[in-house]
Amino acid sequence: MKRKEMTTRERFARMFDHREADRVPIIDHPWAATIERWHREGMPSDVSFTEFFGLDRVAAIGADNSPRYDVRVIEETGDYVIRTSKWGATLKNWKHAASTPEFLDFTIKDRAGWAAAKARMTPSRDRVDWDRLKREYPLWRRQGCWIEASLWFGFDVTHAWAVGTERLLAALAEDPEWCVDMFNHYLDVHLALFDAVWEAGYTFDAVRWPDDMGYKHNQFFSIPMYRALLKPVHKRAIDWAHAKGVRAHLHSCGDINPLLPELLDIGLDALNPLEVKAGMDPIALKRRYGDRLLLHGGINAVLWDDMEAIEAEIRRVLPVVKEKGGYIFSSDHSVPSSVSLEAFRRIVELAKKEGAY
Repeated sequence: MKRKEMTTRERFARMFDHREADRVPIIDHPWAATIERWHREGMPSDVSFTEFFGLDRVAAIGADNSPRYDVRVIEETGDYVIRTSKWGATLKNWKHAASTPEFLDFTIKDRAGWAAAKARMTPSRDRVDWDRLKREYPLWRRQGCWIEASLWFGFDVTHAWAVGTERLLAALAEDPEWCVDMFNHYLDVHLALFDAVWEAGYTFDAVRWPDDMGYKHNQFFSIPMYRALLKPVHKRAIDWAHAKGVRAHLHSCGDINPLLPELLDIGLDALNPLEVKAGMDPIALKRRYGDRLLLHGGINAVLWDDMEAIEAEIRRVLPVVKEKGGYIFSSDHSVPSSVSLEAFRRIVELAKKEGAY
């Protein structure tokens, strides 16, 4: 007998409890260039891709824990824009290509620069968009959305957005106390802000944060270094979430296989994106950790513009990873701009079919 259709919140809750639902939740994050293509191919500009394709509804609550440096455009052409960020980085973004930013310069380059930035990073009510919460939160709950608090702390955002990759990697070995101070202060400010959000009645179902710790078949640091410098900060975030009765959901690109026992040791509930090309095997992960860790992603983005290949991959992977719940369907990174509107529609339809219980 066909199950009654559930809300997104009901589906997510059952997946986190490692129980079956009506089907697996289906979400994704197309690049801006992908959205541009879909608009050209017929998706209305006034409708979100989530609504257009009938995906699950996830809402995010944000708060600004940055140093609030000036944001300004330095150069703009038809192809790209170079601007500064509130984190003090200068970055170049391509307008019509699916790519990550190119980081050109940083304000924070040493302990003195960090001290100046840290002094600017203090919790205050104007760092939360209360008007948006008042306006949209009741709608999220009526629609049965899964609501996440978006944390911003850790290795990835520090090297990418604040100080630079080479600089932070060297500091992990040469000045670890500086690194730990940055990791902890970002988290301190955000937890204070989200405590205020929670106390105001805007509760959420999970916390989620990005911390890419791997690349292709390797990690940015050793397990002992992770245990000493970053694991205690991750544990604080997870413990804070669990004290509120909500889940902890980590996004970490690359091959982080060796770090998974460490993350499970501190109670991580969910992991995304399970990047296949980097060395993450969703079926192997399901068989090894599927009773303890919700898996989110793992559908190889390299194959998404080849319908025969991606349909075969979904039929191979999804029946295994959905067993006994504990799975959210999405690509293993982001939907590339090589994927047409019709191709994505077919992928979603197949995911709903193969992901049904």
